[in-house]
Amino acid sequence: MLVRKTLTVTAIAAFVAGGAFLSAGTASASQQVVSTSCTGTVTGQMGDQVAIDGASVKTLVTNGANNAGTLAVGSWAGDSIAKNHAIPVGQVPNSAGGEATGVAIGKAVRTALANSGTWGLGLDWNKTLNSVESTVAKGCNLTLLASNYVAPSTPGQPGAGGTGTPQGGGTGTVPGGTSGNLSNLNPGNAAGSGTAPMRDYGGIPTATAGTAVAPGARYPANGTLPGDASAPQGDTGAQSGQGADIRDAGNAQSLASPGSSNDVQLPMLLAVIVLAGVTAGLVRTWALRRAS
Repeated sequence: MLVRKTLTVTAIAAFVAGGAFLSAGTASASQQVVSTSCTGTVTGQMGDQVAIDGASVKTLVTNGANNAGTLAVGSWAGDSIAKNHAIPVGQVPNSAGGEATGVAIGKAVRTALANSGTWGLGLDWNKTLNSVESTVAKGCNLTLLASNYVAPSTPGQPGAGGTGTPQGGGTGTVPGGTSGNLSNLNPGNAAGSGTAPMRDYGGIPTATAGTAVAPGARYPANGTLPGDASAPQGDTGAQSGQGADIRDAGNAQSLASPGSSNDVQLPMLLAVIVLAGVTAGLVRTWALRRAS
């Protein structure tokens, strides 16, 4: 019996130790990268969690609460969010890069502020949180870069049926022994001088589904972005009849979702308490008159 108990205790201890080892291994697979700013670029490993320090959005939260019009104390709300030093806002993607949008950061800050239990949200908490979320969304945006991403390489293969460049546009030999610039030949020629479609399209750049490349990784630091009014456009204005001011027109902004009509707010609770007090006074007066 003693030997059986000893074996049982040993097996339980080994199981607990093994589970702790597996949990430690899983936790070390991904890390959390905390940014001290809600704008700019964050670099981490693919799969790492990205968070921001609450102090980076303290001013935005304060302004959003003060502008809500609900008698909110913005300084209290700002001090409360600044105590949270790791607000999750996204994850480094399994690609060259991506972003944590202002909308996502605004929602994360709203959740953290709602769970902080601060007294600075004013009479209408939902309206104050909407204002804070909208203010943070307009002032924040993070570019996420994966430092361990390796771009796939697809080496081009020469086309079959002759020599020359597989993509066309060069000189080569066509069926029938005719040689020359392949781009000048007409397809469907009965004399045998026409060109056939490429047998391999592996060398043509294609977009990969589900891959988002950050603007900082897509364009060089000293280059120009498409649509930049300061960059030469190559006669695009003459072709489309539109200038850079027309092409870049538009300013879309996200709107805060309206609050639910079923929410019980502080003014309603105060009204119920006052009504209960008045009813109690009337009942007491009626009882005293009956007793007298």
